[in-house]
Amino acid sequence: MMNNQMQGGGQPILVLPEGTLRTLGKGAQYTNIAAAKAVADAVRTTLGPKGMDKMLVDNMGDIVITNDGVTILEEMQLEHPAAKMLVEVAKTQNEEVGDGTTTAAVIAGELLKKAEELLEQNIHPTVITKGYKLAREKALKILESISEKVTSDDVEILKKIATTSMTGKSAERASEHLSKITVDAIRTVMEQVDGKMEIDKESIKREKKQGGSAEDTELIKGVIIDKEVVHPGMPKKVKYAKIALLDAALEIEKTETDAQIQITSPNQLQGYLDQEEKILRDMVEKIVSSDCNVLFCQKGIDDVAQHFLAKKGIMTARRVKKSDMEKLSKATGARIVSNISDLSVNDLGSAGLVEERKIAGEQMVFVRECKNPKAVSILVRGSTEHVVDEVDRAIEDAVGAVISALEIGKVVAGGGSPEEAVAKGLKEFAQSFSGREQLAILSFAEAMEIIPRTLAENAGLDPIDILVEIRNAHDSGLKTAGVNVYTGKIVDMKELGVIEPLKIKTQAINSASEAAEMILRIDDIISAGKLDKGGMPAGMPPGMPPGMGGF
Repeated sequence: MMNNQMQGGGQPILVLPEGTLRTLGKGAQYTNIAAAKAVADAVRTTLGPKGMDKMLVDNMGDIVITNDGVTILEEMQLEHPAAKMLVEVAKTQNEEVGDGTTTAAVIAGELLKKAEELLEQNIHPTVITKGYKLAREKALKILESISEKVTSDDVEILKKIATTSMTGKSAERASEHLSKITVDAIRTVMEQVDGKMEIDKESIKREKKQGGSAEDTELIKGVIIDKEVVHPGMPKKVKYAKIALLDAALEIEKTETDAQIQITSPNQLQGYLDQEEKILRDMVEKIVSSDCNVLFCQKGIDDVAQHFLAKKGIMTARRVKKSDMEKLSKATGARIVSNISDLSVNDLGSAGLVEERKIAGEQMVFVRECKNPKAVSILVRGSTEHVVDEVDRAIEDAVGAVISALEIGKVVAGGGSPEEAVAKGLKEFAQSFSGREQLAILSFAEAMEIIPRTLAENAGLDPIDILVEIRNAHDSGLKTAGVNVYTGKIVDMKELGVIEPLKIKTQAINSASEAAEMILRIDDIISAGKLDKGGMPAGMPPGMPPGMGGF
């Protein structure tokens, strides 16, 4: 509530409604920073090879066990507006790169923590944001300078990127097998368009099935369709398949208008049924005349049509998802046809083998051995439902990381080495400023060291000792020196094979610093919303805006 005493009458003017909370100036900044720090701390312990997992239980009792930053933050259903901004940072990182979500959230939290120390020294938020902006631009240049080129021919490096991405997740024990599958899948679907590498993440389909172990995960050079063959009389296995893709119903269409058919004798009824059967038989004949032996239909297939297709020995699946039809078209070279009369031999695609297999108690159709497929499938396996989900998330991260490396064509070493290189470069850069921005740039540099520090803490190492050692290594000129969390030593990460795409680091710094700058610019929180007339919700400490109490 905003009350201003009137000059003469002393009557207060109500600008905001009763029950509105307002936090001004530093109070607003400290509140937002506290929320953001709490979020960053929630995911910090998952960072790195020795990071722990989180178990998230929703109100329905469903469980998610994960090490993936963005999954944790999304499942937590945060309420505080500043906390939500950190979730946005992780989401952006996930959409743009597919990996490094924890890194982005942790850096954002640390930038705000360092900004809080500057605010306590009475440095104005706009000075801090200006310094952060300068530091961010410099940090991106430093990362560019320490990066190295990578191409799709560098298979071993790409495998190392995938392995690095999976390290610390439940799928780690099978990371060698999974990284080989990941790289193989990406190299299969990538295309050169106008001299530029294009990789569509959607062309790599993941199908989860529990049972077996993570090592049983396999790559299918084609598509897995989660449907069964429609008729028991159809073949369950077709070699040298000629595939037709149909986006039309093999059924008698209901008329658009309200039509009535009057039948007065049994003969007329039989004639009507015979006519229906003839229409369906003609439809099937048109499909047969195209010379296909496998049919995937996006819509329904009448029982009578199923019978005729089975008689002709055409393996058929119906109600196939539109997205799967598109993947089948990419993998087999078939064209999706919307008019049965228009189906010809030129519209067919090919595959070495189409077979129905029973996986974890469910029938699925596998389209395999496609020649030069531009869509592939990964059958993700794991002993239990939760393990499969986590293996799937690990593969998703690895696919994102390898694609990011190939798109930009540059990689850096991991293990906290790029962050330390940025910190060192920024400390030198800060010396060229004499004003208060220098302090903000130095704070940005110190914030970058949260990554090697957290890697050490999560491995049970002394973070102070590790920071001193890593600084010494970088000062002596070893730009790829990072933390080996297994031995507790500072080693050359490039030699160790810990490699990450440049894009993970640049995107994390970009989104984290922009979110931090935005939060620092807020000097007034006005919250009305779900408040009672009495003012604050029960159980919320005074001076805290709504939503913070839920964290």
